[in-house]
Amino acid sequence: MSHKHKIQQIIPDSIAAELGIEPGDLLLTVNAHEITDVFDYYFQVENEAIVLLIEKPDGEQWELDIEKGEDEELGIVFQESLMDRYRSCCNQCIFCFIDQMPTGMRETLYFKDDDSRLSFLQGNYITLTNMSKQDIERIIHFHMEPINISFHSTNPDLRCKMLGNRFAGKALQKVDLLYQAGILMNGQIVLCKGVNDGQELERSIADLTKYLPFLRSVSVVPVGITKYREGLYDLELFTAEDAAEVLQIIHTWQTRIFQDFGIHFIHGSDEWYILSDCALPQEVSYDGYPQLENGVGMLRLLIDEIKAELKQRSGDERHHKLSMATGKLAEPYIRRLIQNIQEKYPNLQVKIFPIRNDFFGETITVSGLVTGGDIYKQLVGQDLGDKLLISENMLKKDEPIFLDDMSMDELSKRLQIKVEVVASDGTSFVNAVVGVET
Repeated sequence: MSHKHKIQQIIPDSIAAELGIEPGDLLLTVNAHEITDVFDYYFQVENEAIVLLIEKPDGEQWELDIEKGEDEELGIVFQESLMDRYRSCCNQCIFCFIDQMPTGMRETLYFKDDDSRLSFLQGNYITLTNMSKQDIERIIHFHMEPINISFHSTNPDLRCKMLGNRFAGKALQKVDLLYQAGILMNGQIVLCKGVNDGQELERSIADLTKYLPFLRSVSVVPVGITKYREGLYDLELFTAEDAAEVLQIIHTWQTRIFQDFGIHFIHGSDEWYILSDCALPQEVSYDGYPQLENGVGMLRLLIDEIKAELKQRSGDERHHKLSMATGKLAEPYIRRLIQNIQEKYPNLQVKIFPIRNDFFGETITVSGLVTGGDIYKQLVGQDLGDKLLISENMLKKDEPIFLDDMSMDELSKRLQIKVEVVASDGTSFVNAVVGVET
């Protein structure tokens, strides 16, 4: 039997727990059907009557007849979330960030995924070029949503050029199938100067409005350009004037779309507002923040949450001295937020250090790409106070290490100071600054 799926966790009080299934057991079949991946698993377990074949660590096999509610979960978490190998990307995108990374980093950082299953499970954005007819059918059958799609352009020829894949334009036809089936989607456009901006951006937005309301949001983000672009497509940085023009296009379309659909739909990431020195939109413009992972509205949400948190506090005279490392892009906003906190806690002393990105190059200014090595080199010997605060998005999601593999503990030991991770919500931010343990 070729497909055996190791069980990592059993949800307490679930069907699986009641049946005695345990971590370390192997799932062999469902309804006498071998399971190839997570979509296949969902297809088989949706029935109200199912039969599991489980293999225990000693080799004993259990056949379990189960009756359950139609939407009732079994409570099994598998060691491999996809129950299959990840599908690697078949594109050669002119803006690919992985192609711009230095050598010698951990192997997983060089893997390019373009897997529809990860779009559903983890929110990854996919180009559709790796999706088969069967993938589309399974998404529609199980109504798996939202599916996050990297559009970049709706001009078929330009999309082929940008993705380096002659089938990339035709792949957009799969969006029609998802739309016709009522599958919720989100989209993104990585904007490259002189390539898919200007009139091409106008065209893409106009074309994508056809998929409303099931395509519920589209983000526009500037291409990231590192210092490691030798031999790659010649891309330029956006200027402040360019950013203002991009926002003018976005805001014009937001007004039109809101009149017809009651949502703003097309959103610019925070970088455009900072680069152009335009005021951030108010909360209502973000339609409930569906694009936070793309940096759309992160600053507005943090500002509003901190404002609401401080409104509930009376403040005090506590003395506290600390420092904070941030990306250069958000530094002016972080500084103002610290000043707001100091209005209620006047004896707080906070030094803010915008970290220059020497690892990827100074053109990279977001905090999520700050490395431990750059923090250490720029802060060693500085008076950092009682502790150093860093944003959680500087670290790997499942492990306290930076992109350059320096651990948080190593940074703390080398700087000889406590390093504390700050979650991205306003309450956590204020608590970390004022010294409240969470």
